[in-house]
Formats: sequence, C-alpha cells, structure tokens
Amino acid sequence: MFKRKPATSFTYLSRTCELEGNVHAEGKLVIDGIIHGIVDIQGDLEISKTGLVEGQEVRAQNISIEGVLKARVYAEGKLTLSSTARLEGDVVAGSLEIEPGAYYTGYIETRESKTLPPSRDLPELYGAAETTESRTSA
Repeated sequence: MFKRKPATSFTYLSRTCELEGNVHAEGKLVIDGIIHGIVDIQGDLEISKTGLVEGQEVRAQNISIEGVLKARVYAEGKLTLSSTARLEGDVVAGSLEIEPGAYYTGYIETRESKTLPPSRDLPELYGAAETTESRTSA
C-alpha cells in the first residue's frame, strides 16, 4: 500500500572534529570540520564555511564549497563555489557555478557541456573583411 523511499545516508563532521585519513561514504557528507586525505562520496558533498579538506583528491556527485578545498576535484554533476569558497586544485566537473568573491586557482574541465558552434558559423567582426581585402589587394 505505502512505498517507502530508500533511506539516504547522511554523514556529518562537526567543526570540532579533525580527521586524518581517507573517507568513503554513501549519501550526503557535510563537513564543518577538517579532513586531511582522500574523500570519495557516492552522493553529494558540502564543505561549509568552517570546513577544510586537504588531500590528493575529492570525488562526489555534486560538490558545494563555502569553505576551503585543496585537492584535485571530480564532480560528476555540479560544482558550486560560494562567495566565501577557496579552491586550490584542478577540477573536472559536469557543470560549474562560481559566485563573485570566490577564490579559485587551477585548471577546469567541464564535461557534457554545450559545444560552441564551429568557427565558420561565427559572425565576422566589424572591419575584419576590410582588413582582409586590403591585405589581398596590396
């Protein structure tokens, strides 16, 4: 008669916790504290304003950063950097949202993004045809 939704796991690291080692979890992980190590989440990851993650790599479906993240980042879905975020590391993400004020340094690659039209379909810049004509006629 009634169908139960599958229970979603929720893991929370409080601001008074500091963890050294690798973290593997399913569901959502919210970090208010500090993690030194690899973070691999089968779900979403949220790093709050007081959160810090420092390690080799971080993987999750969707990642939201308000605090500090120093690692290589793999977000299968969306990576969101709030205005208080500080991210140092290379990123591979499905999509990316960066609010004004966020700090980021590294390389970004988005996947499954809309492709730009081929260069032949782009409109010519004003005056570009005149420059080309003057070069060919000289």
